[in-house]
Amino acid sequence: MATLPTIDHELLRTFVAIVDQGGFTRAAQTVNRTQSAVSMQIKRLEEDVIQRPLFLRQSKPLQLTSEGHTLLGYARRILDLHSEALNVLREPDMVGRVRLGVPDDYVMRFLPGILKSFSQAWPMIDVDVHCAPSSVLLQQQDERLDLSIVTREVGDEIGTLLRRESTVWVSAASHSTHLLSPLPLAMFEAPCFCRRHACNALDRAGTGYRVAYSSPSLATLQAVVSAGLAVSAWMNSLVTPDMQVLGEKEGFPPLPEASIVLLRTSSTQSPIIDSLAEHIVEGFRV
Repeated sequence: MATLPTIDHELLRTFVAIVDQGGFTRAAQTVNRTQSAVSMQIKRLEEDVIQRPLFLRQSKPLQLTSEGHTLLGYARRILDLHSEALNVLREPDMVGRVRLGVPDDYVMRFLPGILKSFSQAWPMIDVDVHCAPSSVLLQQQDERLDLSIVTREVGDEIGTLLRRESTVWVSAASHSTHLLSPLPLAMFEAPCFCRRHACNALDRAGTGYRVAYSSPSLATLQAVVSAGLAVSAWMNSLVTPDMQVLGEKEGFPPLPEASIVLLRTSSTQSPIIDSLAEHIVEGFRV
């Protein structure tokens, strides 16, 4: 009976890295090998194992052949199972569930990368994500959540400081909403750091305004602002390409910085909670 060739998982890891990084050079840095070593690995995979070309060499950007597309799905599954088996066997305590509280503001900007890296490291841990405003999460420092990401004023930080953010005025780049009087605002529901400081700043400047739209959802506020219906104020990292930042030149007063902090809201001692906290700290450095 003929013996089928086996596939070295390191060859698969290099193959996936080339696809994800868009080329051999960047993949070499990812897998910590020279470009020539990466090329030799793929040559071995194509000629000795699969016996089919995996890449269309003349295409730019690099494209997969039909066999390459087929192998990619299997390769990701094999590598995921390989990591899962090692994690379960080496770290039997790293199986379970962790509960994270986070405001809607930070979900789309920071959470995807954090959860992806955490899942790759510990695929057998389930993560319950509870979205709520910082004011609500600060009241839930009990056994319902293990970790919470919240916004605090500079100088009033508790827990682990993740980053400081400037708060900015934003409006649709293609509209002149900021010239309307009274100024229509789209704000997070009270109590909210951005809402309080934005309204106070306008009051001090003597600028007439009305809170035309109020919502706990960042996606809702972004939709309203993008449509040219109102001006808003939020963290600088949340500004999208279709928006413009308004400053003193446009008649808008400066706003204070805010601190984003991580709170350990559960008294339970767990390596699972510790690991997610480490991934959150790292994720907010980007």
